[in-house]
Amino acid sequence: MTNPKLLLPVRVPELGPALGKVLSGTGRADGTLALDRFRLELVGRLFDASGEARRLASAGERDGALAALDAPVWQDAWERTAAGIAGVLVERVNHRLAGEASAVRMPRRLRRRVTLDPAEVRGVSSRLGASGAGLVPALDDVHACAARLRGATAGERDALDRWQEALVAAAGRTEAAWLSLEDALDTEIARWDQVAATLARWRRPWWPVIAVGVPAWAFALWLGLVLGGYLTAPGWLRALWPWGS
Repeated sequence: MTNPKLLLPVRVPELGPALGKVLSGTGRADGTLALDRFRLELVGRLFDASGEARRLASAGERDGALAALDAPVWQDAWERTAAGIAGVLVERVNHRLAGEASAVRMPRRLRRRVTLDPAEVRGVSSRLGASGAGLVPALDDVHACAARLRGATAGERDALDRWQEALVAAAGRTEAAWLSLEDALDTEIARWDQVAATLARWRRPWWPVIAVGVPAWAFALWLGLVLGGYLTAPGWLRALWPWGS
């Protein structure tokens, strides 16, 4: 077993500069869906993890320090962020679709079919979450480098360098994933805007009115002619109303 005194000290790099626009914001017009809260929550989770890793490293708890910034921590932070944004988007879409359905006086039995069903909700979450696909290889590298650093001695300085580089690269990938998520969100909004526009053009179909109204109108006209004496009353009608009596 390696003497703890010979192990290479763990030093956590600064992640802020590599997070780039995740930290500073992209200047995107939020429109109907504000993202700053989710962006700052993502930054906060990563900074909290980084601070915890520094605390544990200074206390000599190498394994804890490495685990505090290992791949699952990054993955969880990203998934929670993407899921939160997807949840708000689904809520806004459902609200808008319900509003459009109400505005065109769609029957209630049809309105219940307007909101997103579970499969559509999963589709939205999946498409937004997939924006982080490019983060996976970077996190695999973080995990591999952490495993190597765990037992590295002072003579294996490159193990620390590679771990630090892997963390900085993961932060850069997180920025790229965030920008991709914003693009995916714009695509989703445009998709559901089209659905809402189609819904706004909905009109109650005329065929039930025609199917019921035309025969009723024809019967009323025929009955009027019979009662007016222009047509001979059939036997069944005479039985209901004895003619001429």
